[in-house]
Amino acid sequence: MTHADPTPLAAERSEALKGTLRVPGDKSISHRALMLGALATGKTRIRGLLESEDVINTARAVTALGAPAKKTGDTWEVLGRGTGGLAQPAEPLDFGNAGTGTRLMMGVLAPHDITVTMIGDASLSKRPMGRVLGPLKQMGVEVDGDRDRLPLTLRGTSQLTPIVYELPVPSAQIKSAILLAGLGTAGETTVIEREATRDHTERMLRHFGAEVSTETGEFGTRITIRGEAELQGRDVTVPGDPSSAAFLIAAALIVPGSDITIEGVLVNPTRTGFYTTLQEMGGDVALLNPREEGGEPVADIRARFSKLSGVSVPAERAPSMIDEYPMLAVVAAFAQGSTRMDGLAELKVKESDRLAATAAGLEANGVRTEVAGDTLIVHGTGQAAGGGLVATHLDHRIAMAFLVMGLASETPVTVDDTGMIATSFPEFRALMEQIGSRFKASEA
Repeated sequence: MTHADPTPLAAERSEALKGTLRVPGDKSISHRALMLGALATGKTRIRGLLESEDVINTARAVTALGAPAKKTGDTWEVLGRGTGGLAQPAEPLDFGNAGTGTRLMMGVLAPHDITVTMIGDASLSKRPMGRVLGPLKQMGVEVDGDRDRLPLTLRGTSQLTPIVYELPVPSAQIKSAILLAGLGTAGETTVIEREATRDHTERMLRHFGAEVSTETGEFGTRITIRGEAELQGRDVTVPGDPSSAAFLIAAALIVPGSDITIEGVLVNPTRTGFYTTLQEMGGDVALLNPREEGGEPVADIRARFSKLSGVSVPAERAPSMIDEYPMLAVVAAFAQGSTRMDGLAELKVKESDRLAATAAGLEANGVRTEVAGDTLIVHGTGQAAGGGLVATHLDHRIAMAFLVMGLASETPVTVDDTGMIATSFPEFRALMEQIGSRFKASEA
């Protein structure tokens, strides 16, 4: 992606989408597999790693920290340094557009006596890091100039203090950074969450041999990790990314006559809010052949064109579908009636202000919306005029969501840039065209 050379693209009304396919590996699990592989003793082999720009930047980062990550055949291998064994990198670590990679790596670095400068692209450099750095500072991490945006320089310490920390907002990234830091403490570190968030870190920590306990009560869930853990290299199979699958599933629901199946998708309950919501709207979405791979639940997802109705999506569902709201908002335009989405504060601090960008994109294509605080209301009519130009603000999910919109709109929908899609889903266009989607180059 280059900011100076945007690559606009238009999506045109398509015939029925058909096919059976796989989507690339889950991004969240890919990041974690590389990082825990680096902190383990011995070799970790990862199959199905998502080879997006974000994940490759994490692979480069662990390599620079002395834990070489390389691809051999169709498997990635990480030679771990052991807990507390990462080395001072020679250069700043560049995370590109990867917010997850950046925030989790802060926790990985925390229990090491090294000083690391972290940098990113223009979009990532605008995103706040203070909510992760706050608890890490309580544990003993120092940040030059007390900055909360990249670029920043972080100093870890092998004398980290274990803490008990209640999350101020539901955030798997904050929780994960604290738990990863807790690996290197002499004691137990506890995170308390009022609302459930993605639990990939807890599952994978156990897979690598860490002691992690989870206790749920009336005041929420307490996740505790025992420090000074000795992790062992493991084999990891990364399931298909449900956030990537969401775009194809949504397209099948709104393009008449469509019927597609996506094999081997992660269906962790902390990630399936989007699919639950589609079913509530009347979407023909079925989870088939459920199974477990590498400690995570997996299924095949079949979706067929459906007549949809507007629904209310409760705020407590937001953590399980935070990345899918732009896509859901587009689907809501093709439903009959209004869809209300509450609790979207986190959307304002993603790669862009996704709440504002989503509403603006819908309005540009003839769909009436309302934004009130952290709530988005989409007034669906069962169809969308299209014809608009969508400002993506360098946000890959905005770009992909509105390209899907164009497949079912009366006239093409154009997005102003697609270069950044490679940060999370490089195969997006190829897979969409494989099932029958129609795109064309645009001058925008």
